[in-house]
Amino acid sequence: MEAKRVLWIHSNPLQPVTQCPPPPPSWTIDSRTPDRALVELSQNDYDALVLNFPAPGWDPLDLLKSFEPRSHEVPMVVRDMGDALTDTQLACFGGFRSSAAKEEIFDEIGQLIETRRTRGNPPSQAASEEWQRMLVGDSAEMRHVCHLIRLVGSRRATVLITGETGTGKEVAARALHLASPRRRGPWVAVNCSALPENLLEAEMFGHVRGAFTGAIQSRAGRFEQAHKGTLFLDEIGDLPMDLQAKLLRVLQEREFQRLGSSETIRVDVRVVAATNCDLARRVAEGRFREDLYYRLNVVPIHMPPLRRRAEDVPVLAAHFAQKVCRLEEIPLKTLRQDATRALMGYSWPGNVRQLENAVEMAIALSGERGVLLPGDFPLPAPARPDADVTALVPVVSVPDDGLDYEQTLALIERSILEQALRKTGGNKKAAAGMLRLKRTTLSAKMRSLDSAMCN
Repeated sequence: MEAKRVLWIHSNPLQPVTQCPPPPPSWTIDSRTPDRALVELSQNDYDALVLNFPAPGWDPLDLLKSFEPRSHEVPMVVRDMGDALTDTQLACFGGFRSSAAKEEIFDEIGQLIETRRTRGNPPSQAASEEWQRMLVGDSAEMRHVCHLIRLVGSRRATVLITGETGTGKEVAARALHLASPRRRGPWVAVNCSALPENLLEAEMFGHVRGAFTGAIQSRAGRFEQAHKGTLFLDEIGDLPMDLQAKLLRVLQEREFQRLGSSETIRVDVRVVAATNCDLARRVAEGRFREDLYYRLNVVPIHMPPLRRRAEDVPVLAAHFAQKVCRLEEIPLKTLRQDATRALMGYSWPGNVRQLENAVEMAIALSGERGVLLPGDFPLPAPARPDADVTALVPVVSVPDDGLDYEQTLALIERSILEQALRKTGGNKKAAAGMLRLKRTTLSAKMRSLDSAMCN
C-alpha cells in the first residue's frame, strides 16, 4: 500500500495502538483528541479521518458536525462501538461506518481512500452555484435546507421532501439533482396524483407492445428514462397501495419488469420523493405501506412555509420580479418599500407559488410604471389570518368518562368538508380551493372519513 497519512481521533490518543494492529509501514497515523485534531486539520493535509466512538465529553452528532466540512475532501471513517449514530445521520454528515474487524481496519481505510480518489471530480464551482441560486432566501430555515442538500447531494441515499403546497419541493429536488454527480444525467419527474391509476404502473415501469388495450408499441417507463440520473416522485402519498409494493421492490433491488414482459431490467437511479401530506399518519391509518415509508424517508428534508420565513419575502419578490420582467422582455420593475412591507405582513397560505403569482399579477397591473405599489398587490384581507384561526377552532369539552379522540377529530373534519361543499353547491374543485386543498386530497379525505364512519 502506498504512503498515506491518517488522522485518528479519539478521546484517549493511546487507545488506537491497543485496539488495532500496527498500520502498514508507509502509513503515518496521527492520534489526537478531538480538540487537538481540529487544530491539526487547519495546519496539515490528511488522506482520511477516523472517528472513534464513544467519545466521553462529546455529543456524537456535535463531533460529527465538527469534522463534516473535511468529509467532502477525504473519507471520514466512523468506528462506532456503541451505535451512538444512525446510518441516516452518518449519510447526512458524510461519514462511513466501519464494518471491518480490527485486523482489517487499515485495509478498509485504504479502499475508501482509493474509492474517493477514483469516484470522479466533485461538482464544479459553476454547478455548485447553480443549485444554490435556485433556493432563494437567507432565513435560518432555508440555510438549513441548503445545508442538507449540500451534505446529501453527492450521496445515493433516497430523499423524502415534505412541506405544504407551494413551498418549493420540486425546486429543492432539482437542486439535489444539480448538486450531485448525476447532474449530467437525466432528470425525470412523475406526478403520482396526476395520472389515472390504471396507467400509472405503465408510466413508471414501461410496457411492451400488446400489454394492454392501446399499447400499440413498446415504451420505456420513467425508471428506465432516469437511468444514471434522478427520478422525482411528486405527491408520493397518493400512490395506490398495489403500486406501493412494486415501488418498494424497485427501490430495494433496483430492478423491474415492463408490463407484459418477463425480462428483468436493472437501473441506476437516485429517487427523490415529495409529499404535502403526513405520511406517518397515513401509515397509521393503513393507507401507506410502513416499509415503503421508511425506505423513502432515509434522508428527510422539510420545506418551511413562507409564513415562517417572512424575512425571505423581499428577496423572493425581487427575484420573481426580475424573472417575470426578463420573460416579458420589459425593463426591470422594483418594489416600493411600503409594498414590500405589505407583502411581509401577509401570511401566504399558498406559499412561494402564491407570491410568484402575485408578483406576476402586480407587474401586469402596473402598466408602464417602473415601481410596484401596494395597490398592485390586491391581497385578501386580513393580512395575517393565522392569528384569527384560533377563533374558528371548536371548543370540545372532554367528559369525565373520556371520549374517542379519533372519532371526534373525524367528525370535526367532516363538518368542515361538508360546509365547504354546501357553500360551493357540491363543486369539489371549488370546495378544495376554499379549504386550500387539492381536489384529489379533498376526495381522498371524504372517502377516508366515510370508511371510518362505517367501521
